[in-house]
Amino acid sequence: MALATISLIPETIEPAFWLAIFLFCAYVIAKVCTGKYFLHGFCVSLVNCIWITGAHIIFYSSYITHHPSIYKISQEHPMLPNHPRLAMLITGPFFGIASGLVLGLFAFTASKIVTKNPATT
Repeated sequence: MALATISLIPETIEPAFWLAIFLFCAYVIAKVCTGKYFLHGFCVSLVNCIWITGAHIIFYSSYITHHPSIYKISQEHPMLPNHPRLAMLITGPFFGIASGLVLGLFAFTASKIVTKNPATT
């Protein structure tokens, strides 16, 4: 998703892709892990935010071209309007935490629904 959001996936349908990824990850976590489902989901999103933020910073020009709303937000940033990459670096972990809370909740919920593999129980 880190590279796909740069220029392949339009920002208008990006949330649908994220939902599909969260559901898939929650299913895998619930199926494979033996406990601490919320923590596993949270940590997956934290690690994920590292390479997504990095890819968006490295390929900033292409990313901004395909995400005009992000460009507008970066221009309105109260402290860093002239440093959008730095703003991304600072705000990236907050998005990682927010998505971690969502994925953690999804993983916890999936753990109540999904049947475990016999080898992991």
